[in-house]
Amino acid sequence: MGEILGWALVGAWLLLPVVAVILVIRWSMSSGQVETKYDSSAAGLVDGFDAVFSPEAYEAHLERDRATRRTAPAPAPGDPPWAIDGDSIRIDV
Repeated sequence: MGEILGWALVGAWLLLPVVAVILVIRWSMSSGQVETKYDSSAAGLVDGFDAVFSPEAYEAHLERDRATRRTAPAPAPGDPPWAIDGDSIRIDV
């Protein structure tokens, strides 16, 4: 009985890293919101997995990065110096 318990403990210790890796991959590929998925410090790790296992999510992430880095267009000469943003009025100075 003691030998079986010993081998079971050895097997559990050997399976622990495998289960941990599977859980990390599953967590990184979870079906959460894409906007919050890349806000963590493990975004580089998730990018690597997404590039291999979910290329659509990786391309969406790259496109979102490109869109946020674009500069705002300059106002046209005939535009008024104010804009309505929802419930507030923004005055450009």
